[in-house]
Amino acid sequence: MENFGFIRVAACSPEVKPGNVYFNTDRISENVRRCVAEGAKVVLFPELSITGYTCADLFGQSLLIDSVIPALDSLARQFAGYDTSIVVGAPIRYNGCLYNCAAVIGDGRIQCIVPKTYLPNYGEFYEKRWFTSGENVNGSVTIPAVPDNSGQTGHEEYQAPISTSLLFETHGVRFGIEICEDLWVPNPPSSALSMSGADIILNLSATNELIGKHRYLVDLIRNQSARCRCGYVYASAGTGESSTDLAFAGNCIIAENGSILAHSERFMMGEKRAFADLDIESLRHDRTHFGTFHEGNHSPAPQTIRIGNINYANTDTDSENLLKYRKIKAHPFLDENPEELAERCDEISSIQAWGLATRLRAIHCTKAIVGISGGLDSTLALLVTVKAFDMLGLDRKGIIGITMPGFGTTDRTKSNATELMEQLGVTDREITIGQAVKQHFSDIGHNPAVHDVTYENSQARERTQILMDVANQENGIVIGTGDLSELALGWCTYNGDQMSMYGVNASIPKTLVKYLVGGYESEALERGDKRLAEILRDIINTPISPELLPPDENDNIEQKTEDLVGPYELHDFFIYHMLRFGSRPKKIEMLANRAFAGKYDSRTIRHWLRTFYRRFFNQQFKRSCMPDGVKAGSVCLSPRGDWRMPSDASSELWLRELDEEK
Repeated sequence: MENFGFIRVAACSPEVKPGNVYFNTDRISENVRRCVAEGAKVVLFPELSITGYTCADLFGQSLLIDSVIPALDSLARQFAGYDTSIVVGAPIRYNGCLYNCAAVIGDGRIQCIVPKTYLPNYGEFYEKRWFTSGENVNGSVTIPAVPDNSGQTGHEEYQAPISTSLLFETHGVRFGIEICEDLWVPNPPSSALSMSGADIILNLSATNELIGKHRYLVDLIRNQSARCRCGYVYASAGTGESSTDLAFAGNCIIAENGSILAHSERFMMGEKRAFADLDIESLRHDRTHFGTFHEGNHSPAPQTIRIGNINYANTDTDSENLLKYRKIKAHPFLDENPEELAERCDEISSIQAWGLATRLRAIHCTKAIVGISGGLDSTLALLVTVKAFDMLGLDRKGIIGITMPGFGTTDRTKSNATELMEQLGVTDREITIGQAVKQHFSDIGHNPAVHDVTYENSQARERTQILMDVANQENGIVIGTGDLSELALGWCTYNGDQMSMYGVNASIPKTLVKYLVGGYESEALERGDKRLAEILRDIINTPISPELLPPDENDNIEQKTEDLVGPYELHDFFIYHMLRFGSRPKKIEMLANRAFAGKYDSRTIRHWLRTFYRRFFNQQFKRSCMPDGVKAGSVCLSPRGDWRMPSDASSELWLRELDEEK
């Protein structure tokens, strides 16, 4: 697909005058022009918007109904030269019955007509008084010929299909249609349409306002977009509809796969519009990845009406306008709302602790060994272990935290590690590794003045050996501290810190770790444990480092991880879009350039993206034998579930795309 799989859609709620087809058509036309100017490829209008929803018994007037097809046809001819599809609500007479329909307009014609299936006839609704359900309708509506003498292009008589089993396709994207009540029933048409290939569902609605109804509606749209793994565009009747008995606020809502992307303001006089750039490529990835999506679909394949070129046209992937109506989160693993982020962190830490508690209980283990460096990852692992022990009612002294000072250990990290364990009430041990590693250098003939990978990894493996041996002594298990980002980059020593008996941080990205630790800090403050909170805050502010190289003359950390492998916020962004959506390198690069505009230039982003792909492929062998560890989020690299990849796979295809000129 072109445009990296994005398409712009619009939902409109124009002002209406019930029964005034001329006025309503003019307002629809003006809204289409504004949406076209914004680059929308599909523009949706409310239920019965060509006449107004609240016409009531005027729907029995032939003059009103007879004016609908000519009005729709005139609208179609106005936009004959545009590559935008227009979907308008209209009452359509067919085979002696009147149907509440959606008319799809494009290429200067009424392309197809979709009638409403479920007609509400309860409470304030009595649609069956005028309309017939379109459930079994399958035919065509005659569009009369128009002579070419009106300043618009005329046409011969033609037929427009009418059926509930219709999709239309434009710019390579397929759309299905349901109307208002269709969404509220146990088996919405959108479910079958999505399983039959509709990437986006359009809902023409006339939902009235009631106490609590709006929140329910938004949840309904959000959940249906998640269940159908689709884009969901909703346009509801608003300003101008009769208030004889009901209030219509004119909601324009656009959702994608469980997230609300755009929402117009309620109770505001005048016309409303909402725009969004939907990511069709990611939606199709999910439908392919989650295989159960297609199971149980026994409906016949709907007819697809193609409008215009089936590929994207007249678009520029370099244009700043491409994602004007889509916010690209620089930190996709984090919630922007502080309260929701705190709630998310609390749930994740509980999942981590519960997974570990379940393992300890299953193997009848009351001892856990954790290597404590004074850095973020080991701190989180210790906090999770403490929480798991508390869940099981075990004595925290059964947690043996071991500091293992080496050639790069600073006073700051060592002090924080020691005091952290004291504050948490766990068993604190210190085992220095300097002499053992020097002996090892002597045994293998390595010059300790050469600070290469052997120098670094020897320390990491010595620490792992100590942890494993103490676990044997204590009849306990070693708790792994490595996180998702380190596993993705292979930033861990094979059979060193890569190995443990249970990895509690294995599905936690680096950008999230400090917020999880921050959650424990907040809990400490709430309990009045000020000193523990101070230690956790200082650990959060400590530069990320494996501390395998000697510090500088002022005992400051000399070896900073992000100077070597790149900013973790970039790598977590790359990880998310590659693993969650299967996005290709060029798309990830484009998204990163927008998300981090003003912070990193495009050259820097491409450099670290190349580093990411090279390391991700080259370091798969470390992930192929990673220890057990509970999955907490949507992205995980466990070889037993989420990510299976040959260790000798080539990254050339991915790197070559980054090198290609646009």
